[in-house]
Amino acid sequence: MDRDLQIIIQSFVAGCTQPVLSEPGEELIELRADNFSLEPRGLTVSLQAWDSRRNLVRKVTQVETQSKSRLVLRVDRFGKKAGTLAILDFKKADAREVNLRASRLEGREVFRRLLHREFTGFQIAALSTEANLEESLSPAYPRALLRNGAAGLAAIYAGPGSAVDGILSFGLIWLDYLRRRDQDSVVAGLVLFVPAGQERNTCLRLQHLDPASGRFSLYVYDEDGNSRAVDPLDSGNIDTKLNPCQCGLSGNLEQAAPRIAEIPDVETIAGSDGSVSYRVHGLEFARLAGEELTFGLETKRRIRASTVSDGQWNEIEALARQVARFRSAHPRDQQHPLFLRHREAWLESQVRAHLEQLDPTLHVNPVYGQVPAFAAGERGIIDLLAVDRNGRLAVLELKASPDIHLPLQALDYWIRVKWHLDRGEFAANGYFPGMRLRDEAPRLLLVAPALDFHPTNERVLRFFSPSVSVERLGVGVEWQQRLKLMYRM
Repeated sequence: MDRDLQIIIQSFVAGCTQPVLSEPGEELIELRADNFSLEPRGLTVSLQAWDSRRNLVRKVTQVETQSKSRLVLRVDRFGKKAGTLAILDFKKADAREVNLRASRLEGREVFRRLLHREFTGFQIAALSTEANLEESLSPAYPRALLRNGAAGLAAIYAGPGSAVDGILSFGLIWLDYLRRRDQDSVVAGLVLFVPAGQERNTCLRLQHLDPASGRFSLYVYDEDGNSRAVDPLDSGNIDTKLNPCQCGLSGNLEQAAPRIAEIPDVETIAGSDGSVSYRVHGLEFARLAGEELTFGLETKRRIRASTVSDGQWNEIEALARQVARFRSAHPRDQQHPLFLRHREAWLESQVRAHLEQLDPTLHVNPVYGQVPAFAAGERGIIDLLAVDRNGRLAVLELKASPDIHLPLQALDYWIRVKWHLDRGEFAANGYFPGMRLRDEAPRLLLVAPALDFHPTNERVLRFFSPSVSVERLGVGVEWQQRLKLMYRM
């Protein structure tokens, strides 16, 4: 078996135009005849490669996968856990993969320099860009463990081109993992490094973590390599806006609306901007806004509501019936695009229709969607705002599939709702008419299929401040047929 392994590796390297050795978290080593050797060792092969900076020795146990440009080998790291390394033909390999890897290695070295500069009394006990699928740790954010005697700190870095809003989720997961792994030592807190000018949302989030759960520090760095600590309380303005509520139709639209609303399976949802959305199980097929009627799925058509012809009404009705046929709780084809599309919107439809089953303390009307307005773009989750019978606001965040970032994205919305509540802006702008809203901080309800909360969500929620009242509501797996609350945590 050792000879076969040796022949496979030698043949692959000989066939490469520019062979390089790639090990997760390490720099590439270009392979040449004078810096690469293979030596049979029983049923394994000892592989050695070196350059001016390091010498790598691994015991190869088997070939894992092989293609024209990539040979992946299963290895033992001499005293460490089993792993993999790859031999790539640099000229043939996916340029995007190679560039991404090079960028991450560069980021790791920038991170190392920042840590040495800012934490002079600490040693870097671990520094990695490897993915850890079991613990849901991403290679996109280099992470480290700092040691000063028995004291430790978790640290994480967001590179200039990374999604900065993801760093705190992965940072808290990393901190939790280190504490579970090293229970005999103290990992006191988390240090985050983000590009200067992109720290605001992380600052806002840090303000609502529990100080008793850890010490949280934020640093920003610039393109010249300068870095400084920032105070999370100095976060600047919140990117939020609350427009006046304009629910309800007027004029000729009141006459036009029933023609659509009376189609079977159609839901009528009033928007706070005065528009009316017409949906089937959450999927919008028509919308009234002012004097304009828009309808269609991929291609939208716009016409004046007062001039809709009988032929166009028939076309809208046919579209609604087509959506209802495929977007059914008991579909003939569960792979049809209309059935699979916008699962969060379907979950929203079920929550709106059965809100009292989720929480009997909530008023079923009014329930507002996506207010206040957000300047952060598409968030991938549905936001609903309701009020309970005691006048306390409730933020509902809905997600139909596992999402690592659900807790912190939900916190983002909660922060903005609380900001407007503290300023009395909901009542002043016509929301929840006739209801007296309490000054108490809103409740935060996370709603998802019971089996589809991401395993890390609970770990992240443990770091939230007690001032953020959070409940996880798990619904049954057959929620598209019947919404049933399975647990509340």
